[in-house]
Amino acid sequence: MRIALGQFNPTVGDLEGNLSKVIDSLDECQDCSLLILPEMFITGYPPEDLLLRDDFITAVEKKIYSLIRTSAKYRHLSILMGSPYRGRKGLFNACLWIKGGNLQDVYFKRLLPNYGVFDEKRYFIEGNSAKVWEIDGIKVAPTVCEDVWDRDGYVLSDLAEVKPDVVINISASPFHVGKLKERINVISRASVMLGLPIVYANLVGGQDELVFDGGAFFVHGKKTKLLSPQFDEGLVKFDFPRIGKGKGWKYRGPIAEVFDALVLGVRDYVNKNGFDKVLIGLSGGVDSSLTAAIAVEALGNDRVVGVSMPSRYNSTYTQRDVRRLSENLKIECLWINIENIFSAFLSELSPIFDGLPLNTAEENLQARIRGTLLMALSNKFGWLVLTTGNKSEMSVGYATLYGDMAGGFAVLKDVPKTFVWRLARYYNRIKGGSVIPNSIIRRPPSAELRYGQTDEESLLPYPVLDKIIDAYVEERLSYSEIVGNLDIDKEGVKKILHLIWRAEYKRRQAPPGIKITPLAFGKDWRMPITNKFDPCFRY
Repeated sequence: MRIALGQFNPTVGDLEGNLSKVIDSLDECQDCSLLILPEMFITGYPPEDLLLRDDFITAVEKKIYSLIRTSAKYRHLSILMGSPYRGRKGLFNACLWIKGGNLQDVYFKRLLPNYGVFDEKRYFIEGNSAKVWEIDGIKVAPTVCEDVWDRDGYVLSDLAEVKPDVVINISASPFHVGKLKERINVISRASVMLGLPIVYANLVGGQDELVFDGGAFFVHGKKTKLLSPQFDEGLVKFDFPRIGKGKGWKYRGPIAEVFDALVLGVRDYVNKNGFDKVLIGLSGGVDSSLTAAIAVEALGNDRVVGVSMPSRYNSTYTQRDVRRLSENLKIECLWINIENIFSAFLSELSPIFDGLPLNTAEENLQARIRGTLLMALSNKFGWLVLTTGNKSEMSVGYATLYGDMAGGFAVLKDVPKTFVWRLARYYNRIKGGSVIPNSIIRRPPSAELRYGQTDEESLLPYPVLDKIIDAYVEERLSYSEIVGNLDIDKEGVKKILHLIWRAEYKRRQAPPGIKITPLAFGKDWRMPITNKFDPCFRY
């Protein structure tokens, strides 16, 4: 049996556009018996509370019937597609089998994830049985995403009882570092338990904070063959069971994966939301430089505009590096000196601030002036402002509300600072030169809001800070476990944990950003703002 995998990039709610991707591929599938499309492809994933609207589900049903009618022209071709399906008992996350102008059958997803970014029990009813469909003489068992991650074994047991020749899993599994490796291990384990081959098809594309990386593969026991690349859209064909020898699969490493995920996430957020250009405040630091580089890779240099906004505290070195970066990336860079604006603010506030020492109020004025200017340009020209803060800063609140946090999309929101440096070096390596000047990468990070300021003076050295954040946020370790397992000063740990809790109100007001770690702030991390729990409580 010749199988086609439609690793296409849908947009949530664009029912007509998503359906067109399927219909446009049908002529190319004339030599195939089966076309496989990912989980919830017709709606895009996750459609969230659109699923609670009757008018949305009715529109989905009309598009499905349109595809069913079109399928009559391709009588030999079976189509397996993920979609919501309204049954007598309610709404299901389903795999539809369409062939020859008919809806042949429907399989209902049995395991509904309700953790992290997933809220499927809010919307769907669980299915309760396995199915097997005979397609071109091959017994196919459909499954949807979580079904083959079956930790209790009852779904896999039911699959074994229907005795298929192959299990097909349609999925919408979002990316985080190492996720493809994790999927292959899980699906391989299921294949070994069943003694059956599994074809895994995944969604591709960016949707708000999530990136889906595609990467379809075939597993039979411990043998794995990657069928389609990560982060790319396209139609892939292969023959079953003569799947071909190939070279199997080799993990590319976290840096390459994350860079590609960030590029795809930016491209889809900008394009799917209809922005012509993006705007980035360039400080001469590594965060804004990497953000600009990613934007150029995603959109092209003609769609990226930088803005440099120096004040009295910005060194000639950082301003020189902004010029070099802009020239290397071949992007337009606007220059707005904020010194006169800053002086005017200080003058107007001086009667009220009289006799009080300088502190973060004066420092943050500069960031807020810059945020105002960026948003003015955004309003005037319709450009999207990309913010440049990283996960380390957002964890501890080392960012200014309505200042450097002002913008529409936060590219590095889930990227730790130590990883930012690695990505910058990786980018230079793949470009064959110092596109991001080495002086930017080597310079001690500074907000340059006062003379002699450095980030690590205000916080901790970033390698130490990121260890604490990873342990507390990603691994959910307690204060006692962190000081017991990591060779870090107790007072330093206390300081950072209290900053993490205090910064929750800031994170709630931050723009959306791309998830690249297993636990990102936002849907993965849902903490109360008003919260008196002491994170350093010893039990």
